[in-house]
Amino acid sequence: MSNIMAVLINGIAQIEFDRDKPLNDYQLTYLDEMDRKMEMGIDIDGEAVSSPELHQKIQFVTANMISAIKADNEAMISALCSYLATRMPDLKQIKITEENEGMSVDMVFDQEYKGQVSVGFTKH
Repeated sequence: MSNIMAVLINGIAQIEFDRDKPLNDYQLTYLDEMDRKMEMGIDIDGEAVSSPELHQKIQFVTANMISAIKADNEAMISALCSYLATRMPDLKQIKITEENEGMSVDMVFDQEYKGQVSVGFTKH
């Protein structure tokens, strides 16, 4: 059984988070601080949520992680991915699909991430 949580956009892996690598005390404290800040209220799709539940925090963090990926903000990607991996230990994959009208996000709990295979092409 793999302890990898992967984030894929349009089927291409963007992040592979290895839960077997422990977070240090600073990182764990940072994640707890993220929880405390979110408990004071968050904004989801333009709607204020004053006391968010876990699933709302996950939705908020996922949206921010997508923005961080698009902005190539590695520190923020790492923190947000760590949050998702630690708060949802059974989560195997986050599949993001960009569509004409926006994007869809599928949280996968029952399918291990198998990694990607590089295929080389040669000219004949």
